[in-house]
Amino acid sequence: MENNSKKITSEALQGSLRDYRAFTGTDIIHRTDGFFDWQEIRRASDLWPYAKSTATAPKTHCEAKNDDGSLVKGVNFASQDYLSLSSHPDVKEAAIEAIKEYGVHSAGSAALLGNTRHSLALEKRISEFLYDRETVLYPTGWSAGYAAIQGFVRPDDHVVLDILAHSCLQEGARASTRNIHFHGHLNLRALERRLQKIRAVDKDNGILIVTESLFSMHSDTPDIGSIRALCDEYEATLLVDCAHDFGSMGDDGRGHMGLQNVLQDVDIIIGSFSKTFASNGGFISVKDRATAEYLKYYSATQTFSNALSPVQAATVLTALNIVDSAEGTARRRKLMDNILYMRAEMGKVGLETLGDPSAIVPVRVGAEGLARIASRDLSNLGAIANLVEYPAVPQGGARFRVQVMSDHSFADVDELVQLMLKAMRSGEKEYLMLCDQHPSLIKSRFGNTVDADASVRNAA
Repeated sequence: MENNSKKITSEALQGSLRDYRAFTGTDIIHRTDGFFDWQEIRRASDLWPYAKSTATAPKTHCEAKNDDGSLVKGVNFASQDYLSLSSHPDVKEAAIEAIKEYGVHSAGSAALLGNTRHSLALEKRISEFLYDRETVLYPTGWSAGYAAIQGFVRPDDHVVLDILAHSCLQEGARASTRNIHFHGHLNLRALERRLQKIRAVDKDNGILIVTESLFSMHSDTPDIGSIRALCDEYEATLLVDCAHDFGSMGDDGRGHMGLQNVLQDVDIIIGSFSKTFASNGGFISVKDRATAEYLKYYSATQTFSNALSPVQAATVLTALNIVDSAEGTARRRKLMDNILYMRAEMGKVGLETLGDPSAIVPVRVGAEGLARIASRDLSNLGAIANLVEYPAVPQGGARFRVQVMSDHSFADVDELVQLMLKAMRSGEKEYLMLCDQHPSLIKSRFGNTVDADASVRNAA
């Protein structure tokens, strides 16, 4: 890759998406111009790392284009395809056969005429895989997370969420009630204090406790059994979003809920097909048909969206059959081998990985300005990995969110580690030089950053 020659301005190293989330003024359209101006400042310095598009299949090596059209080519650790099923021959063949049979569109809501034999079979198959629950399908994982709260919670009820709960869960809560309570990340004592305060003043209305089985920005997991015990004590309902570990973790593919032996203890399970199952879409699984039937007609994103296309449903069904097979077990073991090897090799060269072993390996960078330069350099060197910065993670806690696939080789991992180290070192050198020129920039070396949990302490 050619070296970048664009001049970096101090403005391109500052600011965040949060600065443009809330604004005032009567002109609803043009009051958004400030965000575009900020984007253009970053683009002019070649520091806008988002909105890439793949030019080839998202395999372990691929070609992609930046949003300015420039080509990026190299080892790929930026795609959500944990078991490498998106190009699996059986999955592709299932999609082709579904198109031959049905065409490409469901052409209706599942509440009317949108289901196909593939979607009905998929609902049944997921229900069986989750030990005879009842399952409802959704067009995206995001819509399933939103619907699981919006479909059940009413204005007088309470929703208690981990402070790092996904956007879809937070937005579902906001759409349902004003009684929203956050607690510190994975902080059981803080969760119990929230429940005590709620039940001290409200003994009549429902409480929904919301968590995730794997938090994707930190790669950590809650003690679900202990949360279940609190639910029982305070008459609360438990919702778990298993988007990132369902199918890809545990010998049986049931993720952390299976590993912790708590599948039967969770009232509402949300899952996504976009991480392991080679398609878009999502699901909600509950314990009885009456609850599932209610969701079909009272969760807006199911009732008022077209159903999964026959192609999506057939793809996911085939992927699930692979997940629940000897091949799936072998792929999960290979994936975990890659994960453990990567975390070990990162540590050997002084790069800090966060959280626990999963297909997501967060690699700490530090200051946002440094991370933007390192991300540019990594791309120029021939490696693709996603940069995550504030407000998606705490300020000063920018990181690469490396996403590992089962088809990666140890050689792929070695390549990424060496290129990432090189990008971090060159990025730090350039960033410190810019800090000397522009004292307003925060000087922060990678590895010497703001505590990743500092921003959530007030929620404890």
